[in-house]
Amino acid sequence: MSLSAKRRIKLTVAYDGTDFCGWAPQPDLRTVQGTLTESVRLILSEEFEIVGASRTDSGAHARGQVCHFDTLNPMPEEKWKRAINDRLDHDLAVVESKAVDPEFHSRFWADRRWYRYRIQLGDRDPHRSRFTFQYPKALDVNLMNEAAQALVGEHDFYAFSQDLVGDENTLRTLFSVEVSAKKDEVWVDVVGTAFVRGMMRRISGSLWEIGRGQRPGSDIVRLLQDPDSERLQWPTVLPAKGLTLMKVFYGRHPRDSREKTVLKEKEDDDE
Repeated sequence: MSLSAKRRIKLTVAYDGTDFCGWAPQPDLRTVQGTLTESVRLILSEEFEIVGASRTDSGAHARGQVCHFDTLNPMPEEKWKRAINDRLDHDLAVVESKAVDPEFHSRFWADRRWYRYRIQLGDRDPHRSRFTFQYPKALDVNLMNEAAQALVGEHDFYAFSQDLVGDENTLRTLFSVEVSAKKDEVWVDVVGTAFVRGMMRRISGSLWEIGRGQRPGSDIVRLLQDPDSERLQWPTVLPAKGLTLMKVFYGRHPRDSREKTVLKEKEDDDE
């Protein structure tokens, strides 16, 4: 392969976000994107930028985060995984590396993102404490799942946002919301085009409140329709440690027939 042929390398990465200050680079702080950049820089002697599919919160985790970068380096696509992992610490790993279409964009080509929030019930388990929110009592999972269905579809998720900057667009589309019991855990699985900052943690917080009898299930509809109502208290923002980006799905090219509003959602993704 010619050294002058620039390629786009797509990475799928997993990480334990406990000791990271989120995805995006921040001065003097350890972040996922910053750590990946430092590792790739030990391999490349050229300028490059790592672009991620989703900006996960400080303390949140990922099993299937996706990012990409461009390079003139002719290294075979499958060898990037080993080369980068050899330069990473134990809490971050490249799961897959492959060469993709030069126009591929890890963020803007994403069709949907799947997040999972884990609530561990009963006594605290030190082996899971980095990855779950612990709650000592039982939750009404059926009631939680019933209420969660009101979140499916296109809605204004303003009442489920956190730390908005300026006049941000909070219109989002969720394809599925499922609450399920898994032994002594409750999982909240949500698939959507994109997420407002804090949205997944507030959704999980509202369902947790419903499951413990603190909030009626009908409040979900009211929060979506009238978020500024003085009668409604905004949902709890559960800790980031229970949140994991499970997978990013890719489909059609963004210049096809999809509506511009969908692309706008992708530009604003910040969970």
